Amino acid sequence: MLALLRRRVTGRYEVDEFGFDPELTDKVLLELIRPLYRHWFRVETVGMHNVPGDSGALVVANHSGTLPMDGLMLQVALHDDHPERRALRLLGADLVYRLPLLGHLSRKTGHTLACRDDADRLLRKGELVGVFPEGFKGVGKPFSERYKLQRFGRGGFVASAIRAGVPIVPCAIVGAEEIYPKIGDLRLLARALGLPYLPITPLFPWLGPLGLVPLPSKWMIGFGEPIRTDQFDPAEADDPMLVFNLTDQVREVIQQQLNGLRLRRGHAFPPLF
Repeated sequence: MLALLRRRVTGRYEVDEFGFDPELTDKVLLELIRPLYRHWFRVETVGMHNVPGDSGALVVANHSGTLPMDGLMLQVALHDDHPERRALRLLGADLVYRLPLLGHLSRKTGHTLACRDDADRLLRKGELVGVFPEGFKGVGKPFSERYKLQRFGRGGFVASAIRAGVPIVPCAIVGAEEIYPKIGDLRLLARALGLPYLPITPLFPWLGPLGLVPLPSKWMIGFGEPIRTDQFDPAEADDPMLVFNLTDQVREVIQQQLNGLRLRRGHAFPPLF
């Protein structure tokens, strides 16, 4: 730790063009959330061999949980449990980068704005890029719609994969739906604060800050067989019908993965609950 601090103070560390700081991410930021990953959510991974070890790929996952903790757990999974300890470069919504501290930390951990140029550059560099096409519609959906995929937008992620000729790895995350069961929404207050939603859960806002403690649901993260895009010409990324059909295929595969992984996991909580 002293050596780490010395390098930080003297500026002897590296960041890439996006601001990614691998050492700070591994030794500090991920270290803070590893206890959640290993002991609170007890995350298990399935199909990690489907994630390439040394080439670019696009990991497409379902989004849920009221607060986007699924992105953090996915990042730990690929860094710690993949044989090549792969760094996941998540594409985030512009809201994240309008918040000074959160935006800065996101870039330090390798993430960037969800836009065509950044996605294309990362994939062509051979990076592992992650995207949640449901966006806020997924992470903020009510508990009654848990594990039902929302609309996947216009398929911009598919177009980026085609342009770069990289595989799409469908990913299903089971467990995030239960950490903050959303049973209501403070819409007027959310609008006043400029937020997409402000949830009501069984514990929040009734218990104040304690209501922000996530419930200890059992998590599983499954990676499906890669969907190839290198058989397409890069120019075909501009074909709306091709992009739509491939987007729909990815969505259907992830929904099937979710259904199977839920059965495999069983109960979300330990017997105490």
